[in-house]
Amino acid sequence: MTEKTLRIEDAAKLIELFGSYDENVNAIQKEYSVSVVNRGEDIKITGAEENAQNALEAVKALLALIAKGERINEQNLHYVFSLVREGLSDEIVKLSDDAICVTLKGSVVKPKTIGQKKYIDAIRKNTVVIGVGPAGTGKTYLAVAMAVKAFRAHEVSRIILTRPAVEAGEKLGFLPGDLQNKVDPYLRPLYDALFDMLGPDAFARQTERGCIEVAPLAYMRGRTLDDSFIILDEAQNTTPEQMKMFLTRLGFGSKIVITGDVTQIDLPDPKRSGLIEAVRVLKNVEDICINRFTEKDVVRHRLVQDIIRAYEKYYERGAGHKNG
Repeated sequence: MTEKTLRIEDAAKLIELFGSYDENVNAIQKEYSVSVVNRGEDIKITGAEENAQNALEAVKALLALIAKGERINEQNLHYVFSLVREGLSDEIVKLSDDAICVTLKGSVVKPKTIGQKKYIDAIRKNTVVIGVGPAGTGKTYLAVAMAVKAFRAHEVSRIILTRPAVEAGEKLGFLPGDLQNKVDPYLRPLYDALFDMLGPDAFARQTERGCIEVAPLAYMRGRTLDDSFIILDEAQNTTPEQMKMFLTRLGFGSKIVITGDVTQIDLPDPKRSGLIEAVRVLKNVEDICINRFTEKDVVRHRLVQDIIRAYEKYYERGAGHKNG
C-alpha cells in the first residue's frame, strides 16, 4: 500500500472535484480500488502503487478541467479514466482552450475529447475532411459549429448542408406537402444543429437570403460551389457515383466536411457505400484528411459507448453481419 498526497488550496475546486454527495470521488475510488480522503487542503489517495498513481493522475486531470471552468459530470469523468488508461491524461488540458462558437443559449461549443480536437484541427488545416465514426461522437454538430464560425467571420459567404435521402430501414410512405416538405424529415438533424447555433429566426433570414441552404444530395448535381462551407452528412448512404459527384462540386474558397458511420449503411448493397470507397481512394491525397472517431469520443450517455463496444465484440466473433 502507498499514499499519494495532492494539495488543493482553492476550496471551490475541491468542492467541484468531490461532487454532490462525493459522487465524483466515489467513482474514482471504485475505478481504481483506492481510498480518497480530504484532510484540510490535502487530498490523500491510498492504495496499491499503480492504482494510487492512476487515481492521482485522474484527479490532476479533473482539476485541470475545473480550472478551465468545466463542470465534472459522468461523461468527462469516465473519459478521464480512459485517458489515464492510455497514459494520455496530460492531453486533457488542451480541450477546453478551443472554443468554436457560442450557441443561442450561451453554451460554448468546444471539443470534449482528443478525437474531437483532432477533427476540429483537421477542418481548420484542410480543404476536405472526412469524419468517420460511431453515433454520438459529434461529427455533424462540430462540423456545423465550424461552418457557423467561418460564416460569422466572413471566411465563407454560404453554408450548404446536405445528406442523401435514404430511409433508415423503414418506409416513411407518402409524405404531404411540396418537395421541400417531403425531404425535410431526412434533413432534420441538420436543422436541429443550425437552430441550436443560430436560432430559428436567424436561420430563416439567412435561408431567405440564400446564405444557408439545407438540401438533399440530389440538389448538388451540376453545381459549382464557390466560397462555401459544405457539409455532407450520413455519407455512408451515398453511392460511389454520388460521392464523386459531390466531391467534384468543390469550388474556389470552399471547404468540405463529410461525415458518416460505416456501421449504419442503409443502402441495398452496403459494399457499394461511397464513403467506404472515398476513404480508400482519397487517403493519400494532399489537403484531404481522414479523421476516425472511436467509442471513446462518444459524448452521449455513457451507455452509448458500452453499446458500441458490445456490438463490435459481437461482430468480431462472427456472430452477426456488419455493414461495410
